[in-house]
Amino acid sequence: MKTLKNHLILFDAECPMCRMYTHAFVEIGMLDNNGRTAYQEIPAQACPMLDRQRAVNEIALVNQETGEVTYGVESLFKVFAASFPFLKPLFLFSPFVWLMSKIYAFIAFNRRVIIPAPIETNSFELQPTFRLDYRIAYLFVTWIITAFILSAYAALMNGLLPAGNAYREYLICGGQIFFQGAIISIIHKDKGWDYLGNMMTISFGVALLLLPVLLLAQWLNLHPIFYAVWFMGVAGLMLLEHIRRSRLLELGWILTSSWVLYRILVLLFILLTN
Repeated sequence: MKTLKNHLILFDAECPMCRMYTHAFVEIGMLDNNGRTAYQEIPAQACPMLDRQRAVNEIALVNQETGEVTYGVESLFKVFAASFPFLKPLFLFSPFVWLMSKIYAFIAFNRRVIIPAPIETNSFELQPTFRLDYRIAYLFVTWIITAFILSAYAALMNGLLPAGNAYREYLICGGQIFFQGAIISIIHKDKGWDYLGNMMTISFGVALLLLPVLLLAQWLNLHPIFYAVWFMGVAGLMLLEHIRRSRLLELGWILTSSWVLYRILVLLFILLTN
């Protein structure tokens, strides 16, 4: 594997995900040992060509010989092309570049709700730009995927949970977005989109933890109680995660209480109407 020499990648020190994958680049030899640093730590005079706000939004890669700076998916392509030259034609294929730039932006502009920053960090003067279009897209995508998996999983608990129509889980998941959105708009309107992003990450996490059991059920005929117990265990873990993220957002207990209340009301409605 060839190392991209004399380049410095600037990551977000307040983003656990950014720290992790740039560290991996160095560990496996895609970048020099000193080929990464946090943009929060680099002085302005060290890289005069750097657009600092853009570097906050899109990971920047600095050519230390020429001072040239690339951003976002172009930076990642440059790192990968050096280590895997056979991928260069793909990185020059316009439809692929367009698609990957959209996927990158989707993740980059939602990274703080995918993996939230610790409480003690948030001191850097420049913060990621909030993009409403990408946040709405994130809510929509996680809603659709989560509801799809939950619809399939609910069928495994046949006999314990009344059967519903094909749209039940989509309505439940979508309804929680609006329910919690109404609550957050009353108590902390300025944190509304951040909270909803975190909430849907939690819901998506539930779906991902149910997926292995859902796949296992294709080969094993387990009792519905097993699936119900697994679901309750996953739901308990996600409740703890909701509490943790609410603390990070300094929202107190109201949103966690309303999150649980919504689920209880939905369950009662399902049981009483079947």
